[in-house]
Amino acid sequence: MILTRRVLRWPIKQSPSLPVNTCFSSGIAFDSIKMAAMFSSSEISKTASSLFSAYASFAGSMMLVRSVANELIPHQLRSYLYSAFRYFFTPLSPDLTLAIDERCGMSKNQVYEAAEVYLSTRISPKTERLKLSKTRKQKHFTIGLEKGELVVDGFEDVRLTWRFVCTEGQKPHGGEKKHFELSFNKKHKDKVLDFYLPYVLLKAEEIKKQDKMIKLYSRQCPFSCEDDNERRGGSWGSIILEHPATFDTLAMDPALKKMIIDDLEMFLRRNAYYKKVGKAWKRGYLLYGPPGTGKSSLVAAMANYLKFDIYDLGLTSVRSDAELRRTLLSTTNRSILLIEDIDCSSEVLERQMRNKNKKLPDKTGQLTLSGILNCIDGLWSSCGDERIIVFTTNYKDRIDPALLRPGRMDLHINMSYCTTDGFRLLASNYLGISSKHNPFFAEIDSLLNSTEATPAEVAEELMKSDDPNIALQGLVNFLKRKRDEADDETENKATGCGEVDSSVRRLNAIVSRVKRLKTNVDQRKIMMRKRK
Repeated sequence: MILTRRVLRWPIKQSPSLPVNTCFSSGIAFDSIKMAAMFSSSEISKTASSLFSAYASFAGSMMLVRSVANELIPHQLRSYLYSAFRYFFTPLSPDLTLAIDERCGMSKNQVYEAAEVYLSTRISPKTERLKLSKTRKQKHFTIGLEKGELVVDGFEDVRLTWRFVCTEGQKPHGGEKKHFELSFNKKHKDKVLDFYLPYVLLKAEEIKKQDKMIKLYSRQCPFSCEDDNERRGGSWGSIILEHPATFDTLAMDPALKKMIIDDLEMFLRRNAYYKKVGKAWKRGYLLYGPPGTGKSSLVAAMANYLKFDIYDLGLTSVRSDAELRRTLLSTTNRSILLIEDIDCSSEVLERQMRNKNKKLPDKTGQLTLSGILNCIDGLWSSCGDERIIVFTTNYKDRIDPALLRPGRMDLHINMSYCTTDGFRLLASNYLGISSKHNPFFAEIDSLLNSTEATPAEVAEELMKSDDPNIALQGLVNFLKRKRDEADDETENKATGCGEVDSSVRRLNAIVSRVKRLKTNVDQRKIMMRKRK
């Protein structure tokens, strides 16, 4: 009845095309829908309350179970169960990621270095952050990735993604740990390892050769021209080497110069040969001769010719054999290790002295000749490829014979006094003149054949004047003085009168002084008599 009254009160406008009973039925349906909506909202609120209660009960139960598990199950077993759970319920990724660390043990990772160089040329315009640097002596800017940046590369039909990652070290002063992450589809694993990564290494070597800046490393250098990404261990600092010496400017015998160049070229192309015969890919040179004959200039010319860095190692700064090993391991391939004036190191001469004087005690924890030999020609010498070791000395006879043998000092090069060919080269370089129609050249050639003058002395005389004739005349006078001094010294040695003459001169001086004193005394006596 109530429903009927509500319907009767509803204003119904009869449509001319619909009967009255149709409108009445519509009103009943509307009220039914309204009541169903009210019933559904109440039921939903009850269901939500039930679900919340069930969730709260489940969460409490799980917290209880977790507390009990933490008390009863060991931490190692819990970690294993969690990892197994994640393994079975985590969907497998189709990608594979390779982590390329900055260092490989005590040495720097070659793949990391190659990736660092290669990726600097593959940066896309979408990259948001880059590192930019340039030293005063660099010709171009150095561009590198900032941490977290991505580089997308392609190789044939493979899409590869590089990511540069930096993490803080676990130790308080450990510094940052850097590595690259290389991601790609797992099905291309063999292609990436066998073809793509060797391609990256090859391209990096080509880029390095194009932009190569020769560096001079030293343990006494207080700073480094490199950025933090390239800073090496072993306390090496470096500067850009801009020494202008080349084989074209060296005042050496042409035949000797050609022999050195041919030997270097043969060394560079014999990588497979050294492996076949079972020898480390290294070469030792001994440069000996008087001071001023161009030993250091030859080392610079070798570095400029080969595009090798130079590591200047002073043995007096190395305290022990262990420190020497660490220092040599921190050097790079394709480099020259320079040990100058090896005869001046008392530690190198220790074995000779011990043989002559058995009373010398054995030293422990210090640099010894045995440690030097092991690093140069022992097992430690194989920890690196394409390396050249250059020793210099003014006195070859002072070096221990164990160092002079092949395998340690393979090629001995005598840096002699200036020759006529060397003089012509110096005259061309310093004065811009040749031997044609120059009256001084014949006389200078004759003097050089009979006089010992170093290339440094000849060059110094040529630099004293911009006028070629004045400079050459000064060189002639200088060579004549040296010839006369050498003749006098030779004559004194031959006659054995050098010491006698000096003694006679000293005796004559004493006699003259006595005579002067006696004369003065006599004069005083005469003056006193006159006064009386």
